[in-house]
Amino acid sequence: MALTRKFLSALGIEPDKIDEIITAHTETVDALKHERDTYKENAEKLPGVQAELDGLKAKAAKDDGKDPWKVKYDALKEEFTEYKAEQGKKETAAKKSAAYRELLKECGVREKRIDAVLKVTDLDGVELDEDGKIKDAAKLKKAIAEEWEDFIDKTAQQGANTATPPSGKSSGTVMTRADVYKTDEHGRFVLDATARQNALKQIIENEAKGV
Repeated sequence: MALTRKFLSALGIEPDKIDEIITAHTETVDALKHERDTYKENAEKLPGVQAELDGLKAKAAKDDGKDPWKVKYDALKEEFTEYKAEQGKKETAAKKSAAYRELLKECGVREKRIDAVLKVTDLDGVELDEDGKIKDAAKLKKAIAEEWEDFIDKTAQQGANTATPPSGKSSGTVMTRADVYKTDEHGRFVLDATARQNALKQIIENEAKGV
C-alpha cells in the first residue's frame, strides 16, 4: 500500500504531521533509490574488473607463476648484486695496482717509468695475500728485472771503467763532475757507485789543492 496523504488522513493524523511524514518518507525512498543505483553501477563494472584480474593472473602465469612485484624485486636485487660485484672488482684492481707499483720501486724501476709499465701490465694474473702483498714476489721481481731492464738503474758494483779512470793520476787527466755523472744511451751511469764516489773524492781533493 502506498503511503499517501489520503491514507494518513484516514488514520486520523493531523495535517501538519502528515507533511512531516511524507517528507521523511520521500527522503528515505530517495536514499534507497540512490543505493540501488550505486549497486547497479558497481555490478555493471564487475565484468571489467574481472577482466583486469584475469589479465594480471595471465601475466603472473607467463612470468613462471611469480607475482609481478616479486619479479620486479628480483630484477632490482640482481642489478644491485651486479653493481656490488663490479665495485669489488674495481677495489681489487686498485689494490693490485698499488702493490705492483711498490714492487716496481723495489726492483729499481725509475719513478717516471712506473706508470707506463703499469699501463701495459696484465694485473689479472697477480694474486694478493691476506696482508695485501703480492704472492710469488721474488718470481715477479726476476721477470721485471728481465723485461724492464732498460728502465732500471744499475746499482751493482761493476768496478772502475778503465777507459775513463776515476782520477787523473795514471792518465794525466782530471775528471770533472760531468764525467762522473755521465750516462749511456739508456740513461744509466757509465761509472758504478763506488767509482763515482772515488772520482768525486779525488775531484774534491784536487779542488782543495787548486788543481
